Amino acid sequence: MYLRKMKIEDYDNVYSLWMSCVGMGLNNLDDSKDGIEKFLKRNPDTCYIAVEKDEIIGVIMVGNDGRRGYIYHTAVHPKYRNQGIGKALVEIALDSLLKLGINKVALVVFERNNAGNEFWEKMGFTSRNDLIYRNKALVKIERIDT
Repeated sequence: MYLRKMKIEDYDNVYSLWMSCVGMGLNNLDDSKDGIEKFLKRNPDTCYIAVEKDEIIGVIMVGNDGRRGYIYHTAVHPKYRNQGIGKALVEIALDSLLKLGINKVALVVFERNNAGNEFWEKMGFTSRNDLIYRNKALVKIERIDT
């Protein structure tokens, strides 16, 4: 297994990986090929995939606003879990943020995503009970749940 930066050419395989993972929350705009391409152009040095025998088995998408890092759509194919792949992806992504001068990182996990919440807790991410997460769609967005 090796890690490398994600490219837009990886999109179809990454999307298939996301769809294999229960608890992923995708949508038709941000997670479309165009949406992911825009994200990768803005964050070319912080998004990674894990590859085993030419198969994409893991992914982490990370961006930043110049002040904080944000982790999105981290996934490891179910048959490859508990082998340190997710941890390796998180470590390389966090290292890339540190190199950019980013000192803090955040992420959102659906409450129903038990495996995801367990993973992030093991990785040392704490939950905050003093915040209310709010968002507003500026256009109509359709959710794609796995």
